[in-house]
Amino acid sequence: MAPLSSTFQALLREATLTKQMLGAGATHIYRANYALHGEYFQAFTGLSVGLERLGKLCVMLDHAIDHRGAFPTGKEMMEISHDLMNLYERSQVIKTGRGLRFRSLQDLSDPSYLSILEVLSAFARGDRYSNIDLLSGRTKSKDPIAAWASKVDQKLYQDRVSPKRKSLIEKKADQSASMDEITFVLHTAEDGTPVISYEDGVRRTLKHKAIAPYRQLLVLQIVRYWVDLLGELEMLARGVMSNDIPFFSEILGPLANDDAYIRSRRTWDKI
Repeated sequence: MAPLSSTFQALLREATLTKQMLGAGATHIYRANYALHGEYFQAFTGLSVGLERLGKLCVMLDHAIDHRGAFPTGKEMMEISHDLMNLYERSQVIKTGRGLRFRSLQDLSDPSYLSILEVLSAFARGDRYSNIDLLSGRTKSKDPIAAWASKVDQKLYQDRVSPKRKSLIEKKADQSASMDEITFVLHTAEDGTPVISYEDGVRRTLKHKAIAPYRQLLVLQIVRYWVDLLGELEMLARGVMSNDIPFFSEILGPLANDDAYIRSRRTWDKI
């Protein structure tokens, strides 16, 4: 058997790393809540880095298909930077230009997807340093957890959680109010406000449980969009450089499942 080319090995490593980053991010975004702020940063890091790498793999394959197997230069790739919105716009240009049709989502134009991409893109471009910037006196970056809470979670709770469940959450929170007489609570909510009552903690915990599955589903639907694009480009690239292209569809296959499968599991870091 002929040795694997350096191009094949590099693409294989990149796809494997990307899968692991996205799997970890999808797992942590389900767990993150007001009492586990570190989970948010682990989720944002895995998802933003994973989506950036996945999007750039698509850009590179698209270029190679039209340039006899040659990839974009380092300078060309650096121009994309960490901008996920730029990568999404490029993905639509690629899809439309090649007349591609995906099995699932054809675009990410729904406001729910765009809000997630905006938060993750801002995190990648600098908001990941929000705590350090605050301490050092810089005001350029924003708190990514607060941004997620206002742009994503509030909308999910409003639109996706049934009135019946909302009523039940309020009822259970009200019933827990008596615990405030014998407990001491000190946490910080996603938006920075203090959580100092047992009742408030219960309410926030129940709200998190209600929206966590929707968070994870939307994130993985976004991932699947790019996996579908990469799979289509993989087939085209094989006609140009067959010996250099790994089976991306197999490597990233677990992230391309339908919604029913996505809803059936909560952990994705060991796929």
